[in-house]
Amino acid sequence: MAATKPLKGLELVDCARANAKQGAETAAELCGYGADLNTFKQSVQQACESMGVEFHELSDLITDQQRMLSLGEGEIVAPDSPSDL
Repeated sequence: MAATKPLKGLELVDCARANAKQGAETAAELCGYGADLNTFKQSVQQACESMGVEFHELSDLITDQQRMLSLGEGEIVAPDSPSDL
């Protein structure tokens, strides 16, 4: 659900991080910035700087865990059957 007004601070960083894999256009729209990508990027950069988070581009916000999930990497640990629970 898109924000009705531009998000700021931690809310903006959280929203941008959650939508970073979908691209800057989608993230900007969902964070309340519509098609204004320049203002979105500047706002995210300011919010990250105030939090001490390094930010150069939107992909910087994607965590290693998110990358592994999207690549299908990692190991699944589960019983072989329901009776093995």
